[in-house]
Amino acid sequence: MTTTRPPAAGPAADVPDAVRARAAGLVRTGRSFSLAATRFPGMPLFPGHPQFQVLSYRTPQGLHQAGENLWAPHPNEVGLGCMTEVVSGTVHSGAHVDALAHITIGDEHRWYGGANAAEHLGDFGPTVGDASSMPAMFTRGVLLDLAAHRGVDCLPAGAAVDAAEVEDICAAQGVTIGQWDVVLFRTGYMGLWPDRARMAEHLTPGPDISVARMLTERGVIAAGSDTETFEVQPAPDPGSPANPQPVHVHLLVDNGVYIMESLDLEELAAARVYEFLFVALPLKIAGATGSMVDPLAVV
Repeated sequence: MTTTRPPAAGPAADVPDAVRARAAGLVRTGRSFSLAATRFPGMPLFPGHPQFQVLSYRTPQGLHQAGENLWAPHPNEVGLGCMTEVVSGTVHSGAHVDALAHITIGDEHRWYGGANAAEHLGDFGPTVGDASSMPAMFTRGVLLDLAAHRGVDCLPAGAAVDAAEVEDICAAQGVTIGQWDVVLFRTGYMGLWPDRARMAEHLTPGPDISVARMLTERGVIAAGSDTETFEVQPAPDPGSPANPQPVHVHLLVDNGVYIMESLDLEELAAARVYEFLFVALPLKIAGATGSMVDPLAVV
């Protein structure tokens, strides 16, 4: 039984103000790049997630047909209407960030900071390391264009990228990876969006465990990619005992480094922007295991 409450937010909560100020200094023109594609009902998702849905809840026609006045007892002589909706699905729909409680390991179902299912999981989600504790991200961002480095539109299925190749890409692009950074990896996968058949042919390239170790050694607070799993699948080195997602465990569980997936990095890569101010504001939802985000890269 633990005697203290486990840490909840990870290193991203400790970004110094001076680092944010330096990141803001990267903005020279004010040009911004959206790093999220539009979400829609039936959109492609990792198969473990429920489908994303948007359902009308109130409509002008419905209110009119029912003769309902939402503003009663005040009169509505002008026929004022409104539209509202119910959005259902996982917070891992489209561009999103995984909360630190998203991945567990072991018989005790342990996650970051020593939190575990027996003590910190209730009927309404995790009580530690959930989305309510995720900090805003306002820091230096780095894009590593894996596809361009290999001279392809999209990396082939199961293509692994290791730390040595990441070092080569950094040198070729003239960038470095440092403490407090957010590092984004482009495989070209979102260039196929939303063609399910073509995307299925490219499942799933990405960084391997050597890259994950490099990122934590450099002190990054988050990493992301344009794929649904971030890391290469299947894992080329699952270890013993076998771990199907060693990168997730190393980053999220062992080090509290956030993972972002399904980012749209196409426009950013086409502009050859490799260093920028990165901004992402997760929704603080108690019990959620992540948050949809629409991040910005600003230069």
